[in-house]
Amino acid sequence: MRKDIATPQYTKSILDKHKFKFKKSLGQNFLIDRNVLDKIVATADVSSETGVIEIGPGIGSLTEQLAKKAKKVTAFEIDQRLIPILEDTLSDYPHVKVIHQDVLEADLKAVIEAEFSGIDDLMVVANLPYYVTTPIILKLLTERLPIRGIVVMIQKEVADRMAAKPGTKDYGSLSIAVQYYAVAKSEIKVPKTVFVPQPNVDSSVISLTLREQAPVHVENENFFFEVVRSSFAQRRKTLLNNLQNNLFSKEQKPMIEGALQETGIDGKRRGETLSIEEFARLSNALLPLNRV
Repeated sequence: MRKDIATPQYTKSILDKHKFKFKKSLGQNFLIDRNVLDKIVATADVSSETGVIEIGPGIGSLTEQLAKKAKKVTAFEIDQRLIPILEDTLSDYPHVKVIHQDVLEADLKAVIEAEFSGIDDLMVVANLPYYVTTPIILKLLTERLPIRGIVVMIQKEVADRMAAKPGTKDYGSLSIAVQYYAVAKSEIKVPKTVFVPQPNVDSSVISLTLREQAPVHVENENFFFEVVRSSFAQRRKTLLNNLQNNLFSKEQKPMIEGALQETGIDGKRRGETLSIEEFARLSNALLPLNRV
C-alpha cells in the first residue's frame, strides 16, 4: 500500500516527479496534514453508503481519505495539468472519478444523476480555492441539489461570516444567504502551516447542513435577498437610509416608513441587528412597493 499523499515529503516527491508548478491564479494550496483530513472526513460523516462530490482535488490528498470511506467519489478539477497526476495518485481507487471541468459551469443535477445512481446519501466535501469560495457555495445551495450537506475548508474570515449571528461584526448579507438554505457551523480552525504553499491567512472547516425548507416564509425570494443586500449596502447607515438609497427612492420614503411601522422594526436600526425572521417580515411588507 502506498504512503498517504498528505505528508510534506510525499507531496514534494509527487510535485517533483510531475514537475508541477503552482498557479497563483487558481488558488492552489495543497494540504499536508493527515489529522486535518481525518477531521474533515469525520465532520462530513462519510460512510460506505455515502457518495461524495469533491471540488478542486489538487493532487488528491483529501480525495484519497474520502475514497477510503466513501462508496464513490466524483471530483471536479479545473487544472488540466493535475489530471494525469490524479490518475497516478488515485490509481488504487477505482470508485473515484475525476471530471476536468469548472464546477461553476457544471450541470450538477445531471452529474449527480449520472454518477450517483442508487446512492441516497450525498455530500459535498472540499478544500475550496479561496478566490471562488462564495460563488461555489451559493451555487451548491441555490440549485437545491439532492445532497445532505456541504463540508468545506475555506478562508477563516469567510467561514466566520457564513456562520455569524445578528449583532456581530461578521454578520451580513452572506450570513443570511447561507443560513436561509442551511444550518451553518464553523467546525475546525486550520493554521496556514498545514498547506503547501502556505496561504497568507488561516482557514476554517465549515459544515452546512441543508434545510428541508427555509426557516422563514418569504413571498418572493429574489426580492427578499435584494432587501437584505440593500440593508447592508453601507453598514454605517440606518435601515431606512439604505433602503431608500439602494432599493427604492426618496419619494417612496413615507411608504418605506409605513412598512417598517407595520412590521414593528425601527428604521433607525442598522441591517446587522436584524434577524432573518425580521428581514422576512420586512421584505414581505415592502413587496407591494416593488411593484409600484
